Amino acid sequence: MIKTRFAPSPTGVLHVGGARTALFCWLFSRKTKGKFVLRIEDTDLERSTPESVQAILDGMAWLGLDPDEGPYFQTRRFDRYREVIAQLVDQGDAYYCECSRERLEVLREKQMANRQKPRYDGCCRELGLHPELGKPMVVRFKNPQHGVVSFHDHVKGAVSVANQELDDLVIARSDGSPTYNLSVVVDDMDMDITHVLRGDDHVNNTPRQINILRALRAKIPEYAHVPMILGDDGKRLSKRHGAVGVMEYFEAGYLPEAMLNYLVRLGWSHGDQEIFSLQEMIEYFSLDALNNSAASFNTEKLNWINQQYMMSLPLNDIVALVRQRLDRLGIDYDHELDFATVVDLYRQRSVTINMLVDSIAYCFQEFDAYDAKAAAKVLKQPALQPLQRALELFTGLQVWEAESLHAAIEAITEEFGIGMGKIGQPLRVAVTGGSFSPPIDQTLELLGRERSLARIERAIDYISTTLTT
Repeated sequence: MIKTRFAPSPTGVLHVGGARTALFCWLFSRKTKGKFVLRIEDTDLERSTPESVQAILDGMAWLGLDPDEGPYFQTRRFDRYREVIAQLVDQGDAYYCECSRERLEVLREKQMANRQKPRYDGCCRELGLHPELGKPMVVRFKNPQHGVVSFHDHVKGAVSVANQELDDLVIARSDGSPTYNLSVVVDDMDMDITHVLRGDDHVNNTPRQINILRALRAKIPEYAHVPMILGDDGKRLSKRHGAVGVMEYFEAGYLPEAMLNYLVRLGWSHGDQEIFSLQEMIEYFSLDALNNSAASFNTEKLNWINQQYMMSLPLNDIVALVRQRLDRLGIDYDHELDFATVVDLYRQRSVTINMLVDSIAYCFQEFDAYDAKAAAKVLKQPALQPLQRALELFTGLQVWEAESLHAAIEAITEEFGIGMGKIGQPLRVAVTGGSFSPPIDQTLELLGRERSLARIERAIDYISTTLTT
């Protein structure tokens, strides 16, 4: 059975790059009817935090990347790691090393001065040392000194590294805790991981891990090392490019369906197709279609994809998300307004849920001030009389609906000899506070008679006051 794993370290938020790796692992396991494992690599006790663990779990849940197994925590497996370390020592594939940090630093400086690759020189390799009470010792893996480590990478192709290039890495610190390369190997072995998909910053660890797996007589998984994600400027994606944590996009009002769709295209493609349903992603995904060059994160492209989903997802889904956001903001929307119709009108023009909520907030609460640029442009003397006439005609309407409102607005354009924009835009700013809304007759109908008339009167007072000051 195919088995993949996503193994983040809980030292921060779930990064966009990590989320993409998790998605690739999840898709491959789903496509092959295999299993997807979530493993929290929290052996860095100084930097790992419960808050970061929760951030990872929240991000995975928001994206819908549900694991079949886990989350497993490495800190709960220390006894197992110590058991394997002892096994490697007993069978002669690892040894105790008493070299001090000072000696290693001098060795490193000397090698660099001689333009040599810094590496451990095997000083304690054949000494047969045993741990002594009170004497700090690490355990090193006895890497083979001859031959080549070769493996096929599904992204990079054939990879070969001479064992002479690899030194005897530390697999247990002086306090007995395991290092990354040891715990990862034991976990992959014990959890029967068949395919390791991860960032290509780990590719240098792979030959070392393969050698440890061979020493343990374990099956070697297949590997796929995915290139990093870059910003638009070609540099590694970071805070300066905007949000990099997955839940930041949740907070900004992006849709998880759009985020998955965008992430899957960062390093994978299926022809020229841009929009994929989740089922299509699973059906089309393959390791051999992963790109071997770095992908660039483009917020404009993400915005475009998010807007496609804003328009295509079932209206009830969007309505529910808008209600959640309004609840978080403490905005009361429980009145006679046709809520679903408002959302449907505005989602055609909104990139995110947040933008939609910002756009319709005027329907539920009074705004403190007009958009300065919009007011300066249209709430001026030429708009005063048309607005006064609109207030008069609207007040006399028997039926408050778009058709009768539109007829009244047309009558004003004919009476004053002005274009639709000369009355439509002042009305829009008057009742919404800004210059963005659906057609003004629909906007007035949705807002209702009482609110609309009160706001038009307020705009008239605003223009009159402006003219006299």
